[in-house]
Amino acid sequence: MKSKAWIAAALLVCLGSASGCSRAPKDDAYVREVQEWHQRRIERLKQPDGWLSLVGLFWMKPGENRFGSDPSNDLVFPAKAPAFIGSYFVQDSIITVRVREGVPVRSGDSLVREMQVQTDRDGSPTILRLGTLSWYVIERGGKYAVRLKDSESPARLGFTGIDRFPIDARWRVKARFEAYPEPNKIFVATVVGTTETMTSPGKLVFQIAGKTYSLEAFREEGEDQLFLVFGDRTNGKETYGAGRFLYVDLPKEDGTTWIDFNKAYNPPCAFTPYATCPLPPDQNLLPLRVTAGEKRYGKGH
Repeated sequence: MKSKAWIAAALLVCLGSASGCSRAPKDDAYVREVQEWHQRRIERLKQPDGWLSLVGLFWMKPGENRFGSDPSNDLVFPAKAPAFIGSYFVQDSIITVRVREGVPVRSGDSLVREMQVQTDRDGSPTILRLGTLSWYVIERGGKYAVRLKDSESPARLGFTGIDRFPIDARWRVKARFEAYPEPNKIFVATVVGTTETMTSPGKLVFQIAGKTYSLEAFREEGEDQLFLVFGDRTNGKETYGAGRFLYVDLPKEDGTTWIDFNKAYNPPCAFTPYATCPLPPDQNLLPLRVTAGEKRYGKGH
């Protein structure tokens, strides 16, 4: 009787026709694939210009914005920067930077004196460099900010890894993609109080323990994967309080794909207070505990 009860309980977490256990939980090849994916994720995070290097976010006003380490500047950089580097000028959607004579700021291999810069919304932002510092302009909700990175940031140099839940193939679930007649534009709040407009082509419907759930899926133009921003009942305890991110392959011709919660990962704002992460929309707050993927990093932000 005990063995029958155990089998019934195991079957309960498999997800029926809309979803299901893809492999046995002890499938070594699957565990190895997830481990390799996570290692690549960690290597990207640890890059000299990865999210661990982020050390500042400075919102700009229309007109002139002086920057450097001196406290009299509008944008006060860390003490290792020169006291006065130059100024950004914001005029509508046109951003220009002017660098003081003698300050060796570079864009690529060229010294910068004055130039119009691109933001992250223009595709590839104009990255300026000085020593171990690099920075560029981002746009969020019609506002502009300078995002500053330092390859010698304490967060990057002191990084020791991220705890995770044990890999469990039962958290790799089959999902059905339900497309909208036209992609929806959804207003999504961010951790810095701004609002982003994100595009959702549809939602993913799946089952866990016999119950049906759905997640709004996002897709940016040119992306070959769906992007999920979700929360669950582990948030603020075992996992980061503002939810986690997850990428999913585009659905096949039959409209199905797989959601692998073992690959759920912390958003950049879990490592730094200077990121501008989107928060899970209400429809992506799952009323269950997702005990898979990355756990909370340190104390979070």
